[in-house]
Amino acid sequence: MSERAQYFLKVLIERYIRDGQPVGSRTLAKDAGLDLSPATIRNVMADLEDLGFVASPHTSAGRVPTVSGYRMFVDSLLSLKPLDKAMLRQVQSQLDKGREAPSGLVDSASRLLSNLTHLAGVVMVPKQNQIKVRQIEFVALSELRVLTVIVTSAGEVYNRIIETSRPFSRSELEQLSNYVTAHYAGHDLADIRRLVLREMQETKRNLDALMMQAMEMAKAVFAEGEDDGGGDGDFVVAGQTNLMDFDELAQVDSLRSLFNAFTEKQEILHLLDRSLEADGVQIFIGEESGYSTLKDCSVITAPYEVDSEVIGVLGVIGPTRMAYGRVIPIVDITAKVLGSALGTR
Repeated sequence: MSERAQYFLKVLIERYIRDGQPVGSRTLAKDAGLDLSPATIRNVMADLEDLGFVASPHTSAGRVPTVSGYRMFVDSLLSLKPLDKAMLRQVQSQLDKGREAPSGLVDSASRLLSNLTHLAGVVMVPKQNQIKVRQIEFVALSELRVLTVIVTSAGEVYNRIIETSRPFSRSELEQLSNYVTAHYAGHDLADIRRLVLREMQETKRNLDALMMQAMEMAKAVFAEGEDDGGGDGDFVVAGQTNLMDFDELAQVDSLRSLFNAFTEKQEILHLLDRSLEADGVQIFIGEESGYSTLKDCSVITAPYEVDSEVIGVLGVIGPTRMAYGRVIPIVDITAKVLGSALGTR
């Protein structure tokens, strides 16, 4: 595609993003600021249509971008708008709250994304399996029942009760806590399960009675269960009603499908899961998501990290006609600030 065609595609998409109306040759010539004949512009538009980057709605002489056109725009023609200082401060002030629980930070991040982009903000709740353990403590509840307090790298606290084969003194439980923390801090739950089973098999003969009991208790604590976050996961969403402001999504059937997707969660969760391995911001345009529910939508995601480990994904959902140049930096910086806020708890 020629540089002139690329330029016209960029101008056309920017105009369509602004007002949502098919772009005609006269409007395109005015926006492009080039002294070209209407015939020349029509020829370029026809070339773009032949290439599959724009299409002509039946009711209009103008053109609108296709998914391929948006993809070309995002990958090769887009100019990102860096966040201004005021918006950056807003992101930091909303998420850099040391006293707020991790679940509260996740909620705040979804609302923040929605408010800043005027789209639907989604944030995957970190799966416990993916979060590293920072500390483990054992506390006696009764003679044969022990409360296990697990503190994750994200600052979340989980409690589990285990049954023991004999009573333990406070001193013994402190030794057990120190031993298990020293051996397994810095690992996620899946790693810990593997390590415990392997070490119990390999070193059983070399462990004294108390340390063997520590291994048994660790095995009980980190056994796979319903509350370990190892299932399909979850996400929080804010700003769904913002999508009603866009004509292309405001039809009853489209809204019903979208709101069902937010409620049932499975499709959106699968899409977020696909973004866990992404290196930075990822963009799904229209049918690229693989879900018919999102065929008129774009989804922009970014993973967030704690201690250099990806523990979740956040993003926005809106029409394909979204302001990519403004939205992408917002998603990117929100992911970075959320990860930092979770990691400093």
